[in-house]
Amino acid sequence: MVTLPEAKLYINGVVRKAAGNKTYDTISPWTGEVIGKAADASPADVEEAIATARRAFDETDWSTNHQLRHGLLTKLRDLLVANRQRLSDIALHEIGAALGFIPMAQVDGAVQGFSTLLEVFKTVKWEEDRGRIEFYGMKTDRITVHEAVGVVGAITPWNVPLYVNIAKVASGLLAGCTVILKPAPNTPSMATIMGELAAEAGFPAGVFSVISSKDPVVAGEMLVTDPRVDLITFTGSTGVGKRIMEKGGSTLKRVFLELGGKSANIVLDDTPDFAQVVGRSALATCSHAGQGCAIPTRLLVPQSRYAEAVAAIEQSYTANASAWGDPKQPTHVMGPLISKAQLDRVMGYIELGKKEGARLLAGGKARPDKGGGFFVEPTCFVDVKNSMRIAQEEIFGPVMVVIPFKDDEDAIRIANESDYGLAGMVTSGDKARATRIARRIRAGNISVNGGIMITPDMPFGGYKRSGIGREWGREGIEEYMETKVIATGA
Repeated sequence: MVTLPEAKLYINGVVRKAAGNKTYDTISPWTGEVIGKAADASPADVEEAIATARRAFDETDWSTNHQLRHGLLTKLRDLLVANRQRLSDIALHEIGAALGFIPMAQVDGAVQGFSTLLEVFKTVKWEEDRGRIEFYGMKTDRITVHEAVGVVGAITPWNVPLYVNIAKVASGLLAGCTVILKPAPNTPSMATIMGELAAEAGFPAGVFSVISSKDPVVAGEMLVTDPRVDLITFTGSTGVGKRIMEKGGSTLKRVFLELGGKSANIVLDDTPDFAQVVGRSALATCSHAGQGCAIPTRLLVPQSRYAEAVAAIEQSYTANASAWGDPKQPTHVMGPLISKAQLDRVMGYIELGKKEGARLLAGGKARPDKGGGFFVEPTCFVDVKNSMRIAQEEIFGPVMVVIPFKDDEDAIRIANESDYGLAGMVTSGDKARATRIARRIRAGNISVNGGIMITPDMPFGGYKRSGIGREWGREGIEEYMETKVIATGA
């Protein structure tokens, strides 16, 4: 049995155990067995992290020494590259990522994103001359100064933790903030390894801290409600995002949220190789067992080609029925769900889909024969109405719903009839037609004809209940900055 190294706290520049040496078990999604131990931070540990982050921001030159920050973060990036095997082991055993998904967002894509942020940092404008104006008979020279917000609490999820940790930590630190990272209880190691490597890189005490905790609420609410924390950045469910908004309101801190999605994938009737495109779209839902906020889980196909689409989807699921769930197969991109709780949630939605009258085309079963972990078959419902809960609520599992549409206007209507607005896709033989539809979809990131909509040099985020603010790119760094005007009499 594989055992991962103990995940420790990183506070005030020191890698250490939690107060009282308190730990909790982490569980392998593949086997359901204990895979390691993580430090279980106490309120006193969280208090120390906040206090030291505040001092590091207020009493050192961290926020103004751009060269120092860029140099240290470059060292951290290099150390992550050098520790790729350890990162891959964590992704495989603690997160349940299949080997074929590790080179994507789990590890390699995440580290590549770090490199991109280091380059994007060079384009940030810290000061702008806004010129002279005569106003009320007075001449004034104006500049805008862009500076760090302050202390950041970064609360991250379990699905692609390194990717999200890097987006928040690297962006916040590059902006000049001090950052306290609190990972999800299920996946602490992808955060604590960043603390270990930051210590190795020589980060000043207090500018970056990592606190892991078994309790999903206590440490996070301390960060959200403490007036010494200036900004909370959170990626996770819309329900938790709402609670963070409510709790953070008492201190009027800035709240930056990347939440859920129920993205629509529209395949138009003039799409070349229609059957192949529809079949591939079905399998894309299964990447990392569907545990991704931007995965297009609503497939919209034309009513005029609906029978053809359903046949292609069924053939695709049948042909790939066994191509998932093996931790030793480098071609597999789907493994187990993260936990028993998530397994129960997904199976609950599958049962709900049956009750709502959708037709189960493929999958639909838990698969304990795959191992002792948390496996659910790639699943597809057809004959789905957009009003059904399985079409409206984020399932966060390998479950796709197929919805027919009459024409372009109907497809746009269905895509936009959602509380979410994170991402979407449109495919057509007519680029101009697809682009017109993409412009009318109320979502933050849209792919047209297979274009890659999520890259680390571009902003990522959603409309409506999919969140507030943008991550990655220059805009992602600027989320952690304030704008100050300095006006000087001429």
